[in-house]
Amino acid sequence: MKPITLKLTNDQIFDLKKRYYAYKIRTDLPYTHFQIRGDDFTITAYTSGKVVFQGHSAVFHASLYGYVESEETQSTKKVSTQSNATPTRYPMAGSDEVGTGDYFGPITVCAAYLTDADLNVLPVSKIVDSKQINDDTIRQLAPVIMETITYSLLVLENAKYNSVHKTMNMNVIKAKLHNKAFLNLSNKITMPTLSVIDQFMPKDAYFKALAQEPEVYKDLTFETKAENKYLAVACAAIIARFAFLEALDQLGTLYDFEFPKGAGAHVDIAGKVFIERYGQDALHKVAKTHFANTQKIINL
Repeated sequence: MKPITLKLTNDQIFDLKKRYYAYKIRTDLPYTHFQIRGDDFTITAYTSGKVVFQGHSAVFHASLYGYVESEETQSTKKVSTQSNATPTRYPMAGSDEVGTGDYFGPITVCAAYLTDADLNVLPVSKIVDSKQINDDTIRQLAPVIMETITYSLLVLENAKYNSVHKTMNMNVIKAKLHNKAFLNLSNKITMPTLSVIDQFMPKDAYFKALAQEPEVYKDLTFETKAENKYLAVACAAIIARFAFLEALDQLGTLYDFEFPKGAGAHVDIAGKVFIERYGQDALHKVAKTHFANTQKIINL
């Protein structure tokens, strides 16, 4: 893929560095302000004001600063159900999930749908991989996104999750949630030709997990690290993260307890305090009890 070169203002270059603060940034290259490196892209900002975008997702990142792919370039791309090319045409749909690595709190899955018109309203330059955004920013961005776009959100609470996990693993549960989210979304709008799922298991295994479902949404593009390549997936992830945070807040209010995120040693300590107050049986209402943390908490 050819590099994309844009001429940006000083304010835009400052915004660029701020937006990608969580990525690896070099400032020691001659004639540059900085260079940002991601898994599948490189952005180099020169002191002349020129900014060069390179890599598989260069088109997506450049499009956030005004780049529009030409009709000729679009027409030469191969159409595939699993492409490395990052489209800039809308509408598009995308899905992602949050909470699967957290001991406390639910699993949330969102499928989002974006149109050209939505891009005129959304704070596009602030919408990146939700794992690169702090929770305060998530709480600010999500309501704006939710008011602007069409989406389907599912929240699998802990008691239900622990029940279904007895007969199916985490990936199967996620597959069923993503499928339901896309089906719900398809009932709200006419689905676009591009619907991306942030891949968490191989395509064949995904559809095998849904073999017994009465209805399966099949027109999907599977791609890893899709949050950094497709704006619809990034929006879905932010909404899912917001829903997870809200659910954790509600649990905190219900039990008058601060539930930590993650699954580290700090979670074990909090879990011990929780069962001292409410008993071990209450864990199934607030935690994913098959995690190794449960045994550690009991042993504490």
